[in-house]
Amino acid sequence: MKTRLTELLGIEAPIICGGMMRVGTAELAAAASNAGALGVMTALTLPTSERLRAEIEKCQSLTNKPFAVNLTMGVAVTQINYDDYVQTIIDSGVKIVETAGRSPEPFMERFKANGIKVIHKCVAVRHALTAERIGVDVVSIDGFECAGHPGESDVGGLVLFPAATSALKIPVVASGGIADARGLVAALALGCEGINMGTRFVVTKESQVHQNIKQKVVEMDETQTRLIFRSYRNTSRVYRNSVADQVAELEAQGADFSQVHHLVSGKNQEVAWTTGDVEAGMITIGMCGGLINDIPSCRELVQNIVTEAKQIINERLRTIIATSPAGDVNAA
Repeated sequence: MKTRLTELLGIEAPIICGGMMRVGTAELAAAASNAGALGVMTALTLPTSERLRAEIEKCQSLTNKPFAVNLTMGVAVTQINYDDYVQTIIDSGVKIVETAGRSPEPFMERFKANGIKVIHKCVAVRHALTAERIGVDVVSIDGFECAGHPGESDVGGLVLFPAATSALKIPVVASGGIADARGLVAALALGCEGINMGTRFVVTKESQVHQNIKQKVVEMDETQTRLIFRSYRNTSRVYRNSVADQVAELEAQGADFSQVHHLVSGKNQEVAWTTGDVEAGMITIGMCGGLINDIPSCRELVQNIVTEAKQIINERLRTIIATSPAGDVNAA
């Protein structure tokens, strides 16, 4: 499959394995890239720039295909020296960066001077337009269905994706609510150049997430996520467990963030991801978990999506367009 995204990034399939905190390891990124997609490591999973350098080197030893490093801007809970992380990415020879959170504008000049393509994740068209103006190469736009932070506008992908592609000149990647070939075909029909999947790549063999978490996603339906942090205007979509319910109840009582932090701490999240205890902490999963029913390898996942997408386009969609012998669609 060839789109502006595959041409720009040098990948085979218009699919990105989005950067995910604690999940975007070298192993997963390399597996996704080797499968023909774009794998993405997550920089802030590593506590220091030196550790990031070592993880990038590991990824480079596992694949000779393009991969990206995710750098989320404006994380306030810890002091992060972004200059060091950016310099490590540059010195390591990485040529694709996925940014999220705040604007990457302070680092764009350095990225561009070193031939780095920038994919910026947004949740609204107005933010996407700003990203285009400052020179990012691709916008990945998150619909309301996504895991993590969908923003505060509550606009689903069916509206948000075509709104973004109508407004922007640069390639747009659809993110949120996509887990299979149907999502890819729909995104392409809405004007996007590819898709970004997080939850779907969590549930793969190469993902370092505990098997019990993967199995819970396989068993869930589309109603088993919950929005929390709404009262703090930092909305997050997570798997609906006892922690999510407790946080939502405390918010309804007017609790401030300091009163829920112990429930959603990174330490508790780490316990959940690594031990498989789904009640240990906050688990970031999107609504598309309801569409996931197996645990394939990254190669199987990407190949199946591309193959099935071609079948949908070439078989199902073509049969819908009925024509008369003279070729008049309106005569059907």
